[in-house]
Amino acid sequence: MDQTRDDAGPDEALPAFGARALLPAGRVPVRALLIGTRFDLRTWPEGETLARAPLAVRLEEGGVAVLFRYGVAVLFAATARAEMLLRERLTPLTEHAYAAPGFEVLDMRVDPGRPEGLYEGVLLVQSASLQRIQLIAEALSKSVILAHYETRLASDFDSIEPLASALERKGRIGGGTRDHLKRIGALLLIEQRMVGRAEIADKPELLWDHPELEHLNAVLEDEFEIHERLTALDRKLELIARTERTLVDLISTKHSLRVEWYIVGLIVFEILLTLYEMLH
Repeated sequence: MDQTRDDAGPDEALPAFGARALLPAGRVPVRALLIGTRFDLRTWPEGETLARAPLAVRLEEGGVAVLFRYGVAVLFAATARAEMLLRERLTPLTEHAYAAPGFEVLDMRVDPGRPEGLYEGVLLVQSASLQRIQLIAEALSKSVILAHYETRLASDFDSIEPLASALERKGRIGGGTRDHLKRIGALLLIEQRMVGRAEIADKPELLWDHPELEHLNAVLEDEFEIHERLTALDRKLELIARTERTLVDLISTKHSLRVEWYIVGLIVFEILLTLYEMLH
């Protein structure tokens, strides 16, 4: 994922945390927050930065946060005060903040003696290394983005049946071209944010350097059904967009026919006026 790579210097300038555990063994609460459409993270202090792609930072009172430029913050072992302080710092860096942030939670446990995987809803990892934290954060960030757009598209998707029924019964539809074009624009923005910013369908770049985490990534993608949900969302997007385009075409055709009838009426009126003048 391309988060802040272009906004900072070389990774060699960062402290080499690598496989060192950043969180204590035992239970670690993880919480993902969708705060806005975008973060501007270019000015984040170097002294708090653990990694840049994606941006991982230290939290007050311990804990770690991974910040994604598409408006998601994933917190590990964060206290309520640490979360509040982080959100206050992110407020001036957030574009189009949501009134009610979306969230996703995960129970994680660090246990070096057991295989990594999900057991009764708890994610077991052998260490709280920076790479594992980043990978888990990326999966959670994708899931919370998907949940946001699933909710947003649900009402649009439900509106298709009434439109189709009205078209079938009355042979006409309500609303103007501008309303439908606005909805098409909103759908294009959703697709751009999912594909362009969040890159939900892409393999995490972290895995190219750490192939040993492939299994953990597969576990996370399976648990949150990332690819299945993305496929379903893409189908809904395509259907809604196709419906809106069809409605725009129908309205445009209707307006064109109306204009043609106006022209025909003017021609007939001019002919009648000419005949009247000739007869009188």
